[in-house]
Amino acid sequence: MINDNKKIIKLTTKEREVLYLLAEGLSNNEIAQRLFISVHTVKSHLESIYIKLQVHNKVQACVCAIKNNLIRIDD
Repeated sequence: MINDNKKIIKLTTKEREVLYLLAEGLSNNEIAQRLFISVHTVKSHLESIYIKLQVHNKVQACVCAIKNNLIRIDD
């Protein structure tokens, strides 16, 4: 997947799952429960996602992921 700078963005399967659930509007706690991981682990995945996408918050991460076809939100 490519960002605005034409760099390849590689997210792990778990990072994609976290990002998808985030885009669906779930809280960190809800994501943790859904994926059977701790809230701390969710936060760690989000930190990694922010670095890889070069963003600073959840909204920017979701917008970037959708624009770059990293995740697809069902209608």
